[in-house]
Amino acid sequence: MAEHAREPAGRQGRTTVAIITRNRRESLLRTLDRLAALPERPPVLVVDNGSTDGTAEAVRRHPGGARLLSPGRNTGALGRNLAARRATTPYVAFSDDDSWWEPGALRAAEALFDSYPKLGLLASRTLVHPTGEPDPLNRVLAASPLPGRADLPGTPVLGFLGCAAVVRRSAFLDAGGYHSLLFFGAEETLLAYDLTAAGWGVVYEPGLVAHHRPDPGERPGRTVAVLRNTLLTAWLRRPLPVALRETARLAGACARGRPGAGRALRQALARLPAALHRRSELPPWVERQIRLLESAPPNGDDR
Repeated sequence: MAEHAREPAGRQGRTTVAIITRNRRESLLRTLDRLAALPERPPVLVVDNGSTDGTAEAVRRHPGGARLLSPGRNTGALGRNLAARRATTPYVAFSDDDSWWEPGALRAAEALFDSYPKLGLLASRTLVHPTGEPDPLNRVLAASPLPGRADLPGTPVLGFLGCAAVVRRSAFLDAGGYHSLLFFGAEETLLAYDLTAAGWGVVYEPGLVAHHRPDPGERPGRTVAVLRNTLLTAWLRRPLPVALRETARLAGACARGRPGAGRALRQALARLPAALHRRSELPPWVERQIRLLESAPPNGDDR
């Protein structure tokens, strides 16, 4: 894997911003501009997932001095694992090529990690541009029914937005990072389960703010990937009756003609032998937390 490093002088932060990108050069360059302007002066690491639009050369030329990792193929969410392994700071903030951090957010995250040794992941409050409206996921996370803990800040959760989270690097690597079987699409849930099972806190902290400007419209293959990975996550970590129920649910959606369900089911079944080989059921106390979340009403106020 090729790596290009050109860190300018004056880097101060203890948090590396890690970005995965593929064929979105102009959006990435705007994000690099915003990150370079942060008062924290964080080191930035870009994983180019096989772009063919000149992304790599554009990163090399950008004055912000981001390090570039070029695995030579599309690694999906596993690019974040590559970045975390190459980072030299104790904390890693994940962005995408269309998301960035509010000034001061990374410094605030560092203070929380320093104060709470069992904290593994911070999910931020995300604002969606160009309007700056709160992402609907904020409300879902804020309404989490999981009980608070004295040794953690914020609200305990079992999910987050992948482009707007900060992790303790050692916890992320200890939990195995993102799972290779999922590749991309709803991959955050399994990581939240694994961090929690390993004893690390996963919390929503609305005082941390990230900004996200996604392209309008549906991303090709996104629905299929989410349906597939939801089922694979059940087979990888949930009790057998839950995995069977999720399989029946997706099969039923396929029979009813739900768009993408048939393709998702076929992809999941093709990966099922690998999932069974790597299956490791969660501790009962984590499964109880999942069921508490699943039984909660889908409401809550944004904070």
